[in-house]
Amino acid sequence: MDTLRGRAETLKLARLLDVEPQQLEFLAELPADDVRLFRERAVAALFDEDPARLDRIAALTKLLPAGAAAGIAQKALGPRLAAALAGRLEPARAADIIDKLPVDFTARCCHHVDPRRIAAIMAILDDDIVVRIALVLAERGDHLTMGRFVGHLRDSALKSILPQLDETTLLRTGFVIDHPERLGHIVELLDDERISSVIAAAADHDLWPQAMAVASMAAGEQRARIASLTAAQPEVRLDSLIRATAGQDLWESLLPIVSLLSASELRAVAALPALRDPVVLGGLVRGVVVTGLWADFLPMVGVLPPSARRVVAGVVGGLDDVGLDAVVRGVDKEDLWELVLPLVELMSDSSRQRLLELPAFRDRAAG
Repeated sequence: MDTLRGRAETLKLARLLDVEPQQLEFLAELPADDVRLFRERAVAALFDEDPARLDRIAALTKLLPAGAAAGIAQKALGPRLAAALAGRLEPARAADIIDKLPVDFTARCCHHVDPRRIAAIMAILDDDIVVRIALVLAERGDHLTMGRFVGHLRDSALKSILPQLDETTLLRTGFVIDHPERLGHIVELLDDERISSVIAAAADHDLWPQAMAVASMAAGEQRARIASLTAAQPEVRLDSLIRATAGQDLWESLLPIVSLLSASELRAVAALPALRDPVVLGGLVRGVVVTGLWADFLPMVGVLPPSARRVVAGVVGGLDDVGLDAVVRGVDKEDLWELVLPLVELMSDSSRQRLLELPAFRDRAAG
């Protein structure tokens, strides 16, 4: 799901640099991991600037009661400098001062805090404070800041916060979570009814890309659980998922999720109206050629309606020699001939002849 990860990383970087995401659209051409690495280096460059000055101020706060330090933070420093200072304090001291601050001010500070200092501070803060900060951030729609913090929250805090967040907030925050390895566990804390509501919100609020990203990051059992609950949605919602995927060319994100469905769930998806649309099917085939996701795609082809299978066969057969050669090599690499041969039988005679004459096919025959 490199495309979606790249979008999320660009949003995070734009927030860090205090620019509009549109100004960083050129980063879409880069791998998501490269954008993430650049963001991490930008964090170091921004927050490590003139640390000696901040350390001197931090040392002075040790002479003040926590309440007095909190008052100075509000009246003299402001959210940005107070957040920078919090990153230079001992976590226990920072937590003592935060305890004396109004939640609204602390929430504004969270936007500016050094991401590398979050874990140590969050480990000490009381759940009550954490919950109140999270709800203020949610009320403001500050999903990017929530995404920085949510991966560090204890289960006790999460269990209080999650029921109070609306479904779109869950999707938008999950999309930009800084620690995606925690997302599966967070999803595990939600029951099936709540996850189904989140999926419905993805359809109703045009948030399918965010939902696919969340499902992809929630690996293992939780990803399969999301896939199954999605397949149980009404046809109109599932059809909107297919059309949103086609419109944004996100097959690389959707197909690995579809591949987790049971046979009956897969048949229900294959019967969707959108998957009888030649334009959608054409884009799907071309997306699979580019990504090489044949093992995820071909089982679904086998249960498509006959008319849709013929469209797929026509699109594959109409690929240029480079594309058709990529098909043969991808199928051969994963030994998927048993799944693809019925498709070959639906091709025109000329397309089958081209297939047989390809170097990749001859190499296979010779082998």
